[in-house]
Amino acid sequence: MTSRPLILASRSPRRRDLLAEAGVDAICEPAEVEELTETEDAPATLALANAELKAMAVALARPQDIVLGADTIVVLEGEIFGKPRDLAHATEMLGRMAGRTHEVITGVCLVHWERRALVKFTETTRVRFRPLDGEQIAAYLVSIDPLDKAGAYAAQDDGGRIIECVEGSFSNVVGLPIERTLVALARHFG
Repeated sequence: MTSRPLILASRSPRRRDLLAEAGVDAICEPAEVEELTETEDAPATLALANAELKAMAVALARPQDIVLGADTIVVLEGEIFGKPRDLAHATEMLGRMAGRTHEVITGVCLVHWERRALVKFTETTRVRFRPLDGEQIAAYLVSIDPLDKAGAYAAQDDGGRIIECVEGSFSNVVGLPIERTLVALARHFG
């Protein structure tokens, strides 16, 4: 990769932290775009479309840099759970996922405008929640800020409170499949 820092088209401190832990210098430059919220296609299509929307918006302003756009959604039986509207919506989401398995899908788009280089992929991880009652959900929501998290939960801070098991990339559940992202950066932008 170049000596220039990666531009992260996101406000997510979790994504920035994952990149930093992997040794990637990144600058957050959030994309000012209206994210898509619905699709008639597979949910992964929505995540990938939003990732590309974010990456391209920033890449146009930063043509000499590698820009990373990402979008994470939670899917339960085909229904997309984005960020909750409010605490009541967060409570409803967690109640519906309690004792069940859902998917976390992250769309990733890497672009270098000047070189006309574009790489896109999605990562899916299956997450099973423990059975939870209303009291447990309320206590959990008081301990995190659910309103900026797809599915209203924070895997990185869970400590086994609500997550029973994870099948696949844990970093994907946090917000960025760091393993595949590093491979894509090395292979296409190295």
